[in-house]
Amino acid sequence: MRGEQTIQRRPGLPDEVARRIRDDITAGRLKAGDRLPSEHEMSDAYGVSRPVVREAISQLKYDGLLVSQQGRGIFVSEEGRTKALRMDFESIHDAAELAHMIELLVAVEGAATGLAAARRTRADLRTLAGHLKAMQRAIDEGETGVEMDVEFHRTIVAMTRNPYFIQLSQFLDDQVRNFIRRARTNTARFQGLALDVQREHEEIYAAVEKGDPAEARGAAERHLRNAGRRLNLYTTEEAPPPPSPSRRRKATAPTSDKAGDKDTSKG
Repeated sequence: MRGEQTIQRRPGLPDEVARRIRDDITAGRLKAGDRLPSEHEMSDAYGVSRPVVREAISQLKYDGLLVSQQGRGIFVSEEGRTKALRMDFESIHDAAELAHMIELLVAVEGAATGLAAARRTRADLRTLAGHLKAMQRAIDEGETGVEMDVEFHRTIVAMTRNPYFIQLSQFLDDQVRNFIRRARTNTARFQGLALDVQREHEEIYAAVEKGDPAEARGAAERHLRNAGRRLNLYTTEEAPPPPSPSRRRKATAPTSDKAGDKDTSKG
């Protein structure tokens, strides 16, 4: 193990220790079969407590990078590879990380929304319209609508009827989608942006209802890219200019249950 600078104390300390050890394995400084230093030695090297070291080691054992040998200690796995997918999205203030994460979400959710448009049913559209109306009510009442926003996007992914899309979306939700929640929570700080977000959701809904995969995919991709721009705005705490009169109008959620009036499924 290389000589390390003491890690500054902050939330997620076990994750940082795990990242350092993972980097040593990836770079070949720790090789398959190598024995790790003792908890005490690693605690001193990183400047953290032994429980932090233990939690970091547990993460890496789960990932398949480390193995325990009874009475001998912790060793780098002979397989030398990660069995579990993990994403270490560390800072929304890092422009490069934010761009990479947005790119991934655009690819996954854009494709899912296109499939949803091709496979939607009347029941799907009723559920989606319900989330859209709930978000509008939240805006009208001065609330964030975070949970309704999340449910809107989860419903779209579920409409793909593809278990792998659903599992991947759940993984991303756990790993990196917190930035969407933060973006939505902060929307109320800037005049006009809540309506912009709602208008983007309406465009997604309209394309899905129409059954147009290309239009639906494009609407979802624009929405996510705009979410990234809004998040950058929030983190720099720069207020945008006031909206023009044409943008001050209320966003309008679907008022009629079109999904219940006709069979909108393909075929």
